[in-house]
Amino acid sequence: MPLREWRDYTAAHNMESNYFARYVPLLIHACAALGMAVGMIVLTSLLGKKRYSRAKMQPYECGITPTGDARERFSVKFFMVGILFILFDVEAIFLYPWAVIYRELKMFGFLEMLVYIAVVIGGFLYMWKKGVLDWAMARPEPKR
Repeated sequence: MPLREWRDYTAAHNMESNYFARYVPLLIHACAALGMAVGMIVLTSLLGKKRYSRAKMQPYECGITPTGDARERFSVKFFMVGILFILFDVEAIFLYPWAVIYRELKMFGFLEMLVYIAVVIGGFLYMWKKGVLDWAMARPEPKR
């Protein structure tokens, strides 16, 4: 088969000559989404009623009257629990593709996952030992 005839049957020949032309639908989609978001905000500000009151301008906290200052300090435990959540969230995300190609990886993939899970469990045990998960545990206040 001559080269010219072979080219007619390949997918590369049927593609546009410009590489970026394939991304035009994505650009159109992004512009449409951005346009809708901006349009809704603009229409709301133009058409909406503007009746300000003291009750409307107060911060809304789940129907509860706000108490205290918004700039109060949080315990470090709060952030440690957040890190723990991210740790296990990333682990779950990593397990899905591994489960899909588990048979192709054979024993190597199994051992790699054992090492990964051991590291994650080690992080969990470290946080448990540090008392991050004990919210009710009272700590003595430092002397001033």
